[in-house]
Formats: sequence, C-alpha cells, structure tokens
Amino acid sequence: MDRSVSWLVVPILLFLAVFYAYPVMSMLWRSISDPSMSLEHYRNIFTSATFLRIFLLSFQIAAVVTLISLVLAYPLAYIMATSSPFISRLLLALVLIPFWISILVRSYAWMVLLGREGLVNAILMKIGLIDAPIRLLNTTFATYVGMVHVLLPFMVLPLFSVLRSIDRRLLMAADGLGARPFTIFRLIVWPLSIPGVIAGCLLVFVLSLGFYVTPALLGSSRDLMIAILIGIHVDLFNWGLASALATVLLLITLLIVGVFDRFMNLEKVLGGKNGR
Repeated sequence: MDRSVSWLVVPILLFLAVFYAYPVMSMLWRSISDPSMSLEHYRNIFTSATFLRIFLLSFQIAAVVTLISLVLAYPLAYIMATSSPFISRLLLALVLIPFWISILVRSYAWMVLLGREGLVNAILMKIGLIDAPIRLLNTTFATYVGMVHVLLPFMVLPLFSVLRSIDRRLLMAADGLGARPFTIFRLIVWPLSIPGVIAGCLLVFVLSLGFYVTPALLGSSRDLMIAILIGIHVDLFNWGLASALATVLLLITLLIVGVFDRFMNLEKVLGGKNGR
C-alpha cells in the first residue's frame, strides 16, 4: 500500500483504539480485578443455575425471533425482488423507514398498542374474540413482537440483495421446460438464496442476544435476558460481575460468528454474488 494512502487509515484506527479496543480491554480487566484479582465472577457465572438459565433463555428468545423474522421477511424480500421497479422501491422505502425512528420510540408505541386499553385489545373486543381486555403487555408475546418489529429490516435487506441478484433467465428456462412454480422455488430460488438466509439469520440472532431496550420495556420479569441482567448489575455498581457477564456474552457472540465462518464461509456468503 502506498505510504501516502496508508496514512488515511490512521484516523479510523485511532477511533477504534479509543472507542472500541480500550473499552473492551477495560471490561476484560475489570472482570478479573474488581474487587480483587481473581476469576471468581466467571466461576459464579458457570456454576450458578440462575445465570445459566438466563443465558439459555436469551438463546431461546434470539432463536425464536430469528425464525419469526425469517418467515416474515422471506416473502416480503421475494416480492420486493420480483416486483416492478416502482413497487420494489416503495417497499424498500417502507422497510428502511424504521431505521429513522428510535428503538425507544418504537418500543413505547408497542406499549401503547398492547396495553389493556390499547388498540389491539380494542380490536379483539370489537370483533368479538374476547369479552374483556387481556394482558398482552409485559409478556413473552410482547417481547417477540417488539424485537421482530425492530430486527425485521436486518433480515429483509440481505435476503432482498441476494434474491434480486438471481439470474432471471434460470427461472424463465425452468418455466419454459414445464417446471411448476413451487418446483422452481424449491430447486432454483431457495438454494440460490441460502447466502442471504445465512447472513440475515446470523445478523438477527447476534443482535437479539444483546437486545436491551425492547425486552426491558415490553417483556416480563420471567423474560430476563442477559443484557438486562448486565444492566441490573451496573445499576447496583457490581462492575466486576457485569463486566464478566458482558465478556461471556462477547465471547459467545464471537464463537457463533467463528462457527458460521468456519462452516459457511462468511466472506464468500457476504461478499460473493449468490455465494459465487
């Protein structure tokens, strides 16, 4: 690399060192040095049934949110990729609009909608499905609804990018040879869209593991996720244990990405067109 060009990298390296590397290293150090030098916090994490249950619950919620997001996002991404340019751009704009709205605002909106006097209960009573308001807010259902709403665009965009790049001549050739629509989807569209599925699922799952605001506002005390637990210990000034929990979460996330990279070749999936 030309030396004059390499100097352009220095500002971003300094930014990453100050605002990313230093905080992470400080977290790692605090996890073994607060209040004294030991691995006691990690021992407590891996021997406590409560901590392990919360980690497993976080994985469960992240997996369910990822699955729901995939089921909802795939048809939408497919419609976006196969529609006319105007419809495609319109749907893409609708998908991107939530990025301009704060997660906190969206979570509060769901609190209003799912409340006992909210719009959802009013509609259910209006159509006669229920006789009295039911509890929707501060439930696992509310957690899933809020998280899927926030994370759905992160699933749609990778799928849309991959589906749009599929060579339409393959579909036309299959149709010309008499293949049924479902057969075309099963043998051509779905296999070629796997890179988008992998990228979207990985992105949504990793983001779900560290989610804080939406589960804290919409979920119940039984849906305590690891990010909320870290926040609780920070509020209690238990910095050592909070740092240890955050470190374990970071290592788990890196492990998941590493496993995907090892077996799915993420560089090829994320960088190559249709995995090629």
